[in-house]
Amino acid sequence: MRRILVGYDGSSYSQKALDFAIDFAKKYSAKLYIVEVIDLTVFYNAGILPPLEASKLLEEKAKKDIANAVEKAKAQGVDAEGFTLEGEPANMLLQFATDNQIDVIVVGSRGLSKIQRFFLGSVSNKIAQESKIPVIIVK
Repeated sequence: MRRILVGYDGSSYSQKALDFAIDFAKKYSAKLYIVEVIDLTVFYNAGILPPLEASKLLEEKAKKDIANAVEKAKAQGVDAEGFTLEGEPANMLLQFATDNQIDVIVVGSRGLSKIQRFFLGSVSNKIAQESKIPVIIVK
């Protein structure tokens, strides 16, 4: 267990996943890769380009989220690096894991109801179903 990926977006669920991943990284002296994916697919799926202001705001938020998360991990003695990506979150996290030889993926649960999950799915569910490496979903 040398490389741990945590999907992060600043939400309470991703905060819990980050805390878990930090503890996990400490236990295994692993490097922590903290990744936030900027999801503009709602615009693209509607056939429109996202407003430039929206893109910039989301990018600024993601960079701030990642900087804070990396700082938190490093303050606890964990080797951590942060990344912001753009695209569909599950696909981007899975691709990042493959490209960076990640050993385990840690993500937060969105807490969707069973009906919402049936119709919408979730990032954590898609990652768990499609990943070729272990996935830990933190609730």
